[in-house]
Amino acid sequence: MTAEAPSSSSVTSAKPAGVTELYPSGSEHTSPGGQYSFRVLGPCCRLFDREELPWPCCRLAWRSKEPSWRRVGRRFVADLASRRCPSYAVELLQPGSRPTITVLTLFPLRLSAPLQEWWYSKQPASCDPANSAPPQPSDCL
Repeated sequence: MTAEAPSSSSVTSAKPAGVTELYPSGSEHTSPGGQYSFRVLGPCCRLFDREELPWPCCRLAWRSKEPSWRRVGRRFVADLASRRCPSYAVELLQPGSRPTITVLTLFPLRLSAPLQEWWYSKQPASCDPANSAPPQPSDCL
């Protein structure tokens, strides 16, 4: 038995599916690999805690290594790796074990531009209480 090399047409990367609306709270879905299912508790913003950075940290103003207790800026920042993908607070539903609550980021999916702007916006208008819901799918097209 010999393994065939994939043809060049099958090697091309497919564009990730664009997400235009959120999973509703309380809905149940299977994981992308089908290993488990999860119940959506709600959408969330995955933050990176800068206090968890290893010491030392590089910064141009220091021209060298900076001790962790001298870091400048906000402690919690949006995680750059998951900024383009939807993240949800979920309850993992595994057969034979207790449900586990965690944050799940769906990396195979990509947020549409208007939904990404709502989810991880740096604009001052995003703090407006009227901006508590994402744009409607018709606005995302």
